[in-house]
Parts: sequence; structure tokens; C-alpha cells
Amino acid sequence: MIRKILVSQPAPSSEKSPYFDIEKKFGVKIDFKPLIHVERLSAKEFRAEKVSILDYSAIVFNSHHSIDHFFAMCKDLRITMPEDMKYFFISEKVALYIQKYVQYRKRKVFFAKTGLWSELIALMAKYKKERYLLPQSDVHNSDVTGLLKEKGINHTECVMYRTVSTMLDKSEPFDYDMLIFFTPSGVKSLKENFPNFVQGDVKFACFGEAAANAIEENGFRLDLKAPTAEAKSMTGALELYLEQLQGEKE
Repeated sequence: MIRKILVSQPAPSSEKSPYFDIEKKFGVKIDFKPLIHVERLSAKEFRAEKVSILDYSAIVFNSHHSIDHFFAMCKDLRITMPEDMKYFFISEKVALYIQKYVQYRKRKVFFAKTGLWSELIALMAKYKKERYLLPQSDVHNSDVTGLLKEKGINHTECVMYRTVSTMLDKSEPFDYDMLIFFTPSGVKSLKENFPNFVQGDVKFACFGEAAANAIEENGFRLDLKAPTAEAKSMTGALELYLEQLQGEKE
């Protein structure tokens, strides 16, 4: 029986989250506890990569994290971005976020309408004279590198922040009937927090192929994987799974 679920993400900002509907419908308790967090490299660590930011004419961002850490690094290095710097973004939502740091001008801001790397890279390929810098995490999609090389785009990838495990308070009980993961790093964090963790009857659920592979590669049993043909979201898949368990019980 599932009474207590851990979702390894921050709590929803809206009270209308489907997770809260699931709590009421099935009488379960859902805790939101990120198992990982992001931290920026020090200026010294970044200098070791031998990347000079002002050698580039365009910066590519794929998340709010990349924007925050890029401009924080510029501040640490006392770098002022030139007015003619171009910015490329994975989506319009990410593009609008840059207003926190620089004046938003459409003539120097470009973004993929679909939120897909394939579209963004095709857009970058139209400006082949640019020298692109891609600030990113230590954990990133290597497929992007292949696409950039395939298009002959002059670019440099640099690590500006890293994903690290969040050390949990061991005085608090970790007595969950189900754990929901979203990244391989979350699975790694579980192992680091509880080296002797035994799954037993605890259900493991995940969203995405990468997290699923990490669960199985670490010797755990995967009980629920999303998305599915019936449910495109983690909450949708979870609701169907709990309904199935409830039906079996009855």
C-alpha cells in the first residue's frame, strides 16, 4: 500500500498542482524534497577552462540556471557584456528571463519557437560568422555537441555550474512507500545519502528515459515510468498507477 510519496522536486508554486488533487483523491501524503541542487563553479575553476568570454560574439542559453550562473560569473570576473553581444535561447520563456540582466532587444535576441535544440541549432547556422559560447552544467546532453559539429557551427562549450547531491537530514525519517525521480543525478543522490539503501517494497517511479536507465543500472526495480501512451505527465501516470493499485485492493 502506498501512503507516503517523495517527489524529488521543489514544491509546486501553485495550489492548483495535480499533485495536491492526487493527495485528496487517494489519501496519500506527498513530500517535495529535491535530492539535487545546482552550484556555480568558482572563478578560479572557470579560469582553468581557459575560456575568455569576450572572445565570443554570441552566447547560447538553454535555461534560467545558465543565465543566472553566466552573469554571476561575469560579475566575479568583472566582465561587462558589450552592447552588440547576441543572445540565443532554447525558448522564448528563457529569452524573456534575460531582462533580469540586460536590456531586451529583438535585434540581438534569437530563440527557438518550439523549444527544441534542433530548431535552435538551425537558427544558429544562419549566423555562421558568429563565435558561439555555450555555458552549461557538468551534466549535459552530448547529442547537442554532435548537432553543432554537424552544422559546422563555430562554438565552445564551457561548464559554469554543476549538479550536486543534496545531503538530507538523517534525523528525519526516510520512510516513503514511493520515490519519484526525474534525473540520473537524483538516483545518484539517493545512493550517496543512503549507501546501504534496500528497495524492498518501495516503489520507484521516474520521468524520462535517462532516469529510468539510472534506476536500473544501479540495481533498483523500476515500477512506474512516464510518459506513457495514456499519460504524458508524471502526475497523470501516477494517478493511473494509484487507481490500478486501488482496484487490485478492492
